[in-house]
Amino acid sequence: MFSYRDSSLWIPSIPSSVFEVVRELSASQREKKKKTVTQRLPAILFSSRTVILTILCVIAVTVDPLFFYLPIIDENKKCIGMDTKLRNVALIFRSVTDIGFIMHSIHKIHEAVRKTRKDLLNLPKIQKKKPDGILNRDERSKFAKALARKLSWHSIVIDFFAVLPIPQVLIVAVKSSRYLDQRTISNFFLLAQYLPRIYRMRRSYIKLRPSVGMWIEGSFLFFLYLLAGHALGAFWYYFSIQQELSCWYGACKVHGTGGCHFYCDEQMTSRNTTFINSLDKFCPVDVPTNETAAFNFGIFIDSLKNGNTGSIHFAKKFFYSFWWGLRNLSNYGTNLETSTYVWENCFAILISSIGMLLFLYLIGKVQTFISMKTAKLEETKKWAKLKNYDVQMWMKRHCLDTNMRKDIEENIIQKWEHIQDVDIKNLYSILPAKSKQSLKHFLCMDLLRKVPKLKNLKHKALTLICGYLKPVVYQDNSFIFQRGEPLDRILFITEGMVWTYDASATSSTDSCTSHKGGFYGDDQLLSWATASDKNDHSCGNLPISNENVKCHGKLEGFVLMAKDLKTVVSNEHWVFRNSDVIEKAAVRSIQNAYLRFKDRQR
Repeated sequence: MFSYRDSSLWIPSIPSSVFEVVRELSASQREKKKKTVTQRLPAILFSSRTVILTILCVIAVTVDPLFFYLPIIDENKKCIGMDTKLRNVALIFRSVTDIGFIMHSIHKIHEAVRKTRKDLLNLPKIQKKKPDGILNRDERSKFAKALARKLSWHSIVIDFFAVLPIPQVLIVAVKSSRYLDQRTISNFFLLAQYLPRIYRMRRSYIKLRPSVGMWIEGSFLFFLYLLAGHALGAFWYYFSIQQELSCWYGACKVHGTGGCHFYCDEQMTSRNTTFINSLDKFCPVDVPTNETAAFNFGIFIDSLKNGNTGSIHFAKKFFYSFWWGLRNLSNYGTNLETSTYVWENCFAILISSIGMLLFLYLIGKVQTFISMKTAKLEETKKWAKLKNYDVQMWMKRHCLDTNMRKDIEENIIQKWEHIQDVDIKNLYSILPAKSKQSLKHFLCMDLLRKVPKLKNLKHKALTLICGYLKPVVYQDNSFIFQRGEPLDRILFITEGMVWTYDASATSSTDSCTSHKGGFYGDDQLLSWATASDKNDHSCGNLPISNENVKCHGKLEGFVLMAKDLKTVVSNEHWVFRNSDVIEKAAVRSIQNAYLRFKDRQR
């Protein structure tokens, strides 16, 4: 088994089989770890799927109105073009969100198929016939019907309609501003898809709402208000361009100049200065106050007059339109001065209606929140009143003095929500250190004086032991000590009753009960602690219980653990000596010293 490799070193020769075993074990561990991570990853992703879907919905409903900012107007050439940079950004965001929605829909269908197949294969008849899980024609028919019942077709149809890439196709399929020929179809699908996207966002948020706080819910309501202002501002921008374009078409027909085309990417040679001047005369944007405009642009005049529809920086264009939407949404569109154009008035009515609906929705949410808070407050007051009554009864049963009662009541007012049940352990946990010592001293000093081996100790010694006591609560029918198990504590009963009996006893006289003021385990543990070496701090050789001690009802009390008792005995062993003996020995020592002093003086 050893091979000589060097004159100064012997290296053991390990068989190749050992390396193979180690290699296999390492490979299996890596595979197991990889499998564990692979299995946990879907669970992690699926647990946050609702959050991810809600974020995707928020991005989607925020991006869609950007498509209405694509057209721009060149006032010098009197033509309409497209913002290509914004087009690319909007298409990318729209495609990313659509891919996320498609993946979510595929996952829902996959989960429904998996659960349906699992439920079908778990049927006893199919388990016996098809242990391999392969379904025949009839079973596949049952599977299809069960899957149809399990799938939410309403949700699937809405998701499918919301991700149809019709706006992308219409924008990409045509060149530059030519897409405006299909703007009616494009806008129709944008609006038609916008509603199910908002519905899906609300549905995702409803699933997420139980796990979010009040601030998140308030932020969502505020987001709805901002989203409405964003969408209305985008519509206002687009309708401003459409209003000016309508004026141009009207002027073109009146002057009879032939083909009326206003696309900036076309040949503009046929468009002369006379035609452009006629458009300026028939469609003036900036009109003096003492003159009447040839064409009334209505609520869109501000956007056209300020050059908001031109080729300017998108941030300026966006925030100007966004502010217009928020401002008129806040005052329900009451300051809008519309023209007689039907669609313009419909748009103004829409602004007023959305503002009113959002206000009513907010009021309803606030009322619901106030009602919930009021109901919760009433329930809390009722619960606190019951707890306060239980605390008063507990203090009355233990005959606490006035100062102790006042101290407990003050702490309960501050920390009452931490009290699940009124007992010594819960009340003890909410008290400050000084009050804990006072309560323990009040409840336990008389109990300690009843213990035969402790009754002759002075007050200072009992106070030292009292500092090590710990509050305990035992429920009904629970065993405190069992026969044959180590006796590791002394029990002092402050409330409740225990049965003490021998499991092998045949007579009722072999059992007894202990009530409030009783104790158990004192003789055995005190004898064990005093007989042990004071330098030995271990808890070995504990006495064995020869009886069963069982609660009859709920029991409250204090315990002195064996390790704490041994610590007291080993560190302060003098306190366990007989006080009278110590005093007599001290007196005798003083007397002897005095007699020796007198003898030396003689």
